[in-house]
Amino acid sequence: MAPPPSLSRGSETAGTLLSPNSTLNTPCNDRSQPHLNLDPLSTDEDGSCYTELYPGPQSYVERLRVEEGSLGIDPLRAEDRGFYFSPSVETVSSFKPNRYQSPLMPKENKPLEVGILRRVKELLSEVDPRTAAKHITKADCMVARILEVTPEVQRMMGVSSGMEFLTLPHGQQMRLDLLERLQTMSIMLAVDVLGCTGTTEERAGLLHKIIQIAAELKSTMGNMFGFTAVMRALELPQVCRLEQTWTALRQRHTEGAILYEKTLRPFMKSLNDGRESCPLSNTSFPHVLPLLSLLEKSMAVGEGTEPWEVAEAGVDVVMFHLGAARTIAQLGGMYRSNAESKLQGFQGQAEVLELFLTDFQMRLLWGSRGAEESQVLRYAKFDQVLTALSNRLEPPVRPR
Repeated sequence: MAPPPSLSRGSETAGTLLSPNSTLNTPCNDRSQPHLNLDPLSTDEDGSCYTELYPGPQSYVERLRVEEGSLGIDPLRAEDRGFYFSPSVETVSSFKPNRYQSPLMPKENKPLEVGILRRVKELLSEVDPRTAAKHITKADCMVARILEVTPEVQRMMGVSSGMEFLTLPHGQQMRLDLLERLQTMSIMLAVDVLGCTGTTEERAGLLHKIIQIAAELKSTMGNMFGFTAVMRALELPQVCRLEQTWTALRQRHTEGAILYEKTLRPFMKSLNDGRESCPLSNTSFPHVLPLLSLLEKSMAVGEGTEPWEVAEAGVDVVMFHLGAARTIAQLGGMYRSNAESKLQGFQGQAEVLELFLTDFQMRLLWGSRGAEESQVLRYAKFDQVLTALSNRLEPPVRPR
């Protein structure tokens, strides 16, 4: 039986990729090449929408087709002549804490220096939740290459958007960087709460401020990545066990407690379970943690079992998040437009932005020397630190 037309086109395209005597040395605009449907959302004859067979303009697959033809071409003028070149494989993190310089800390510092922690607490207490959410969103979008992506970086990635890049094999380093950023942000916010040695009411006020920041990230900024990081801080076991602090929150900031328990926590669970998604028109940074965890399971961090690891519903949840990843990869331009719209006219405060930079957070938590240690060792040590801080605030009740 003759294969369907869609499979025939796919075979022809694969032939051009694998054959050593194929048209690899031919410019992209050669009309003798098999036709590629440039509409990433086009539908096949059988009604399906399998986008991987239809690479979009300037896509990774299109670059691979002419990899040999681009050798010897000036990279900065390659696109002008109709050639493309293969993307670079990044192996070094974009975070450089050992080179980081900040007006908030000396060139060399120890972990959790009291003076730096005090200044961090002051800045967090002074900034309003919406402004803090904007600073977090700007930093998140810079790391994820949603905003301010230069043509040179796009050529290195092989695609125009960081959201597509993180779904590709050579986007592994950015996936690891995003996991590092999410965990480091969560730990820093938890330290702000656990390191508050004042009254229980002061800690409850700080919890309320963090809850408000999470709400702004979710509703105003549409930043699901930042929202996830803040919620993880509130859900850490060392924070959850502070019964006196949460009781004071319910008594003195009742609306914040209700917002957290009735809206934010259920929404976070629905996102992870694949039962709810965010409106595209309001999203600046989609919910990518499930995808990051699935693709980089050995490096994923967090307490407990994720919804996609449960046998009863694991496969359905995995399939939902993989399908969502395909949509995310196609909508990088929309996320960029949304982020630019939400940050339009925003003038950030330098010191506040420092608080939400991963390099600053790594130096604050582990010091100038410890920030260079392995990720597993750093997290294991700090889990013990958080437990000690939590037990000092509210000593555990010993069984009789």
